[in-house]
Amino acid sequence: MSTHPTARHDRSRRVGAFVALAAAGALALSACGATAKKDDASTGAAAGPATGLQIMVPNSPGGGYDTTARTVAQVMENQKVTNSVQVFNLPGAGGTVGLQRVVNEKGNGKLAMQMGLGVVGAAYTQKSKATLGDTTPIAKLIEEAGAIVVSKDSPYKDLKSLVDAWKKDPSKINVGGGSSPGGPDHLLPMQLAKAVGIDPTKVSYISYDGGGELLPAVLGNKIAFGASGFGEFLEQVKSGSVRILAVTSDKRIDALPDVPTVKESGIDFTFTNWRGIVAPPQISAGDKQVWVDALTKMHGSDAWKAELEKRGWTDAFETGDQFGTFLKAQDQDVADILKGLGLTS
Repeated sequence: MSTHPTARHDRSRRVGAFVALAAAGALALSACGATAKKDDASTGAAAGPATGLQIMVPNSPGGGYDTTARTVAQVMENQKVTNSVQVFNLPGAGGTVGLQRVVNEKGNGKLAMQMGLGVVGAAYTQKSKATLGDTTPIAKLIEEAGAIVVSKDSPYKDLKSLVDAWKKDPSKINVGGGSSPGGPDHLLPMQLAKAVGIDPTKVSYISYDGGGELLPAVLGNKIAFGASGFGEFLEQVKSGSVRILAVTSDKRIDALPDVPTVKESGIDFTFTNWRGIVAPPQISAGDKQVWVDALTKMHGSDAWKAELEKRGWTDAFETGDQFGTFLKAQDQDVADILKGLGLTS
């Protein structure tokens, strides 16, 4: 039985092992150019590079949201889609501190937030007053498989040996993730546990605020293994300081050709995280279009395609209402998953 978080019908492809549910940090784009008319959706493209843009990242530096936001900003600047883009971090409560900030910035078309599946889940587990339904969906950017990672001197040399030890005493095998309960790094090991016959409620999960905090825990053997997006460990894999035991995609990752999938290890399980961008509520049609146009231009550039290949990200670009429909479906799927885990009523 597949343990992808949305195993029923076609949800498994949408949620991708929910993750999640992920995230992301916030982006902000200005009305394009000094002559941009606030309510003219067609103004931005002709007026020149968008100016005064900001991207908020709702967790700590070094994690997946942070990397994605800074890559987006760099490519947009280098391709002259925008002028300088400010990227800033506002961590806390699994991303919901940033979510509340975005919702509070009603009508601010220059601000957006990098987010993903993790923020979807955190909105429930943190009992956030602000919800993603309050935001303006801008674009879904990428998908990324998860990874099971250990330090270079870990006693676990493959996924089977780790799972065998985990099944003997789940409470003594600490797993860490770069998201709060309800986020993709939490749901990945919970769903994996279920797939191998471990009661998810018995799993000892330690939450870190993003990949930037998770990595030192893996390197320092403070946890038995980490569960997060594989892209957050590529540099450490190259340097030999960590080992990835398996990835959660259907097929092997080009960036990690020697790493088997979980399925190859005999476990019928896949898991996919995603990241996207939302803006505050009640922004003008023109400001929304500036964001969509800027990200569409970025997405079409060779520089962005090179970043996708470099980081092992899967292109999952969709904008506006299409992304909004996806986001609503993810929200419902995550709510159902968390209820099943006893994390929400």
